[in-house]
This record gives sequence, C-alpha cells and structure tokens, in this order.
Amino acid sequence: MLPFRLAALLAFLVFAPALPGIAQEKPAAVRDGQHDFDFEIGSWKTHLWRLQRPLTHSNDWVEYEGTTVVRKVGNGRANLVELDVDGPAGRIEGLSLRLYNPQSGQWSLNFASVRGGTLAQPTIGEFKNGRGEFYDQEVINDRACLVRFVISDIKPDSCRFEQSYSDDGGKTWEVNWIAIDTRVKSEPAKP
Repeated sequence: MLPFRLAALLAFLVFAPALPGIAQEKPAAVRDGQHDFDFEIGSWKTHLWRLQRPLTHSNDWVEYEGTTVVRKVGNGRANLVELDVDGPAGRIEGLSLRLYNPQSGQWSLNFASVRGGTLAQPTIGEFKNGRGEFYDQEVINDRACLVRFVISDIKPDSCRFEQSYSDDGGKTWEVNWIAIDTRVKSEPAKP
C-alpha cells in the first residue's frame, strides 16, 4: 500500500502544474495606458534648449520659443503633436504621431521634421509612476547610440521633456534637448 501512495503522490506532484487553475500563475495584466497623454491635450507655450553638437563634448546650447499643440486622434489611441519654435539657430517645425499599443501597454513616438519630410525611428516606451520613458537606437555622428526621451514634472499647467544620447550602451547619458511646456490659458468667450 505504501508504494501505491508514494507513486500517487509523485504523479500528483508531476502532473498538477499541468491542470488548469492549479499551481499556475496568471500572467500579469497589461496596464491600460491609453490615457497617459491626456494631460497634454491642448495648447502650450514651449521654451526649448537644444545642444548644438551632441556627443562632441560641446556645451553650446541654443534656446527656442514657440508653441506646441496636442490633439487626440484615432479614437483616443493616438495623438498628434505640432511643435513650432524659433531661435537664433532657426526654426524647428515638427510633428509627432504617438500611437498606443493595447497589447504591450506601450506608446510609439514617431517624430518628423517638417523640413526633412520623413519619420524618424520610433521611440518606444511607457509611463510609470507619473514619468514617461521611451527608448530607441539611432546613428549619431556615425556611431550607433541609444536615445532616451523622458517626460517628467507633469503638472496640470506644465511639463518637462528631455532627450539624451548614450554612445556607451547606456552607462552614461548626455542631455541634448530640454523643453518646458506651459499650458496656454483659454481666453474667455467674447459676447
């Protein structure tokens, strides 16, 4: 009788994980981040600093002033950003189409300079604890580099954007783009 009980116990231990609902962990649910960018819908005054020659040990920054307008598109699973800033180094007109992937819970940020007329490599990431982090890999100064785009300090009337490059696999990062957006107050309706 003892060998039968021992064999039954061993069989149960071997096959129990295969039984539905027994000893199986359910995969973690993907967080619904579809509304992560809702804070940014509207019109903003943009103050931008851009490092002129990134990854060259330069500290020459150029300032720009202008506007950013963000609109929901695609039934809320996407938004379109229009950036228009001017500064001593010229004008930057850019578009960013941000697309939400409900399966991964991540966003792809697809930037295009109006002057260049093509979309850049998508930057992929998500928001955690009120901070958005997005990454991609690009060639900068003939070197493969990691790109990190961070959205932080999110408040009802302001937010911060910062882009950095790393040419050492993410050990160190050099900030090359900082933007502070301040919400434009709506004018009261005129009679």
